Amino acid sequence: MAAPVDDMFSFCVDPGKVSTGVDVRFINHVKGKGLFAKKSIKKGDAIFLERPLVSAQFLWNALYKYRACEYCLRALETAEENARRLSGIPGLSLPHPELCHVRPELHQACPHCQVMYCSSECRQAAADEYHRVLCLGSSQDDPDHPINKLKDAWRSMHYPPETSSIMLMARMVAAVKQAKDKAHCQKLFSHFCSRTDNEEEQIAHKLLGDKFRGQLVLLQSFFKAALHDDHLSRWFVPEGFRSLFALVGTNGQGIGTSSLSRWVHACDALQLPAQQKEQLDSFIDQLYKDIEKETGDFLNCEGSGLFLLQSSCNHSCIPNAEASFPDNNFLLQLSALSDINPGEEICISYLDCCQRDRSRHSRHKVLRENYLFVCSCPKCISQMDELDVTSDEEEEAEGEAEGDEMEDEMTDV
Repeated sequence: MAAPVDDMFSFCVDPGKVSTGVDVRFINHVKGKGLFAKKSIKKGDAIFLERPLVSAQFLWNALYKYRACEYCLRALETAEENARRLSGIPGLSLPHPELCHVRPELHQACPHCQVMYCSSECRQAAADEYHRVLCLGSSQDDPDHPINKLKDAWRSMHYPPETSSIMLMARMVAAVKQAKDKAHCQKLFSHFCSRTDNEEEQIAHKLLGDKFRGQLVLLQSFFKAALHDDHLSRWFVPEGFRSLFALVGTNGQGIGTSSLSRWVHACDALQLPAQQKEQLDSFIDQLYKDIEKETGDFLNCEGSGLFLLQSSCNHSCIPNAEASFPDNNFLLQLSALSDINPGEEICISYLDCCQRDRSRHSRHKVLRENYLFVCSCPKCISQMDELDVTSDEEEEAEGEAEGDEMEDEMTDV
């Protein structure tokens, strides 16, 4: 059943206003719940702004010095620092430095473990919500601390590109431990989509690879040693841990922040004479070429979070809404891609633009392998009777992906 309205909207900015515009309804036992418009929504409108119940930076991302606020994931490097590191050019100077809004003078460290926050407000919020449980104090760099052992175990099993983090589960435990109303905090997590036993195994296989059963057992042992709590005992037994793992794998929403990206967008908005605009565009183009050569595609501070209302959005291959992070932190904004009528379901796409342009066969292959369902959106239904031909390019791309997987498996042997 759908969660109570107060719960579903409780992490939104201005929950009262949001609840007058959208509604969460139970659809059926296959799709579960969905998000529906209660009034007309115009293209481009912000439908809601929501913070996560918990979020965490990816562990490899943090290890590779992508500096982000430990609480809200806001990038802590200035745009120039970010550009220098990503391009490998230490003396690089960015024009228009005033367009970078990172404020290093406001950054604060935890006085005990020295993890960094973008502001005193974030440091206090983290302490109030979960950090008192997870703070390692002087053991922050001790490889034998149980939490550091858990992090190392995860990094040894889940390599970049990262899609989840064991620390999201750790923060769930810490949030319940620190909550005044522990039962209500646990109840909030119970509202997220759950999976069958077989689907839970498929998610573990996707995140950990062919050796997932043994790795799950190992992760569970480290998780229990680091965080066990009698009030949450069901999360620490094999079946409960697997369900928790599947919950994070199913509902975790990726979060990306970048001070450089924000600086580039601000540059794009500048009103400059044509020659200066051309020079600036040329500088930015060359910068991204240098970054691609030095760093590749990994440009952002990356992590994931659990968003209660956003998790009720179902997939469509022709979405009428999309999620973004306009404040360069963990606040998720859902915006309308088209006009939405009262009573119409609000859907996002789990596929990127290129994937959505593929054949129905190729779209379903991606959705089955990554999200464990078959799409029945209007686009897919309309194409059911059509000859579903996979293009040569799609077959070649799928073949290359499968070949890479086989290569990885051979390397593991």
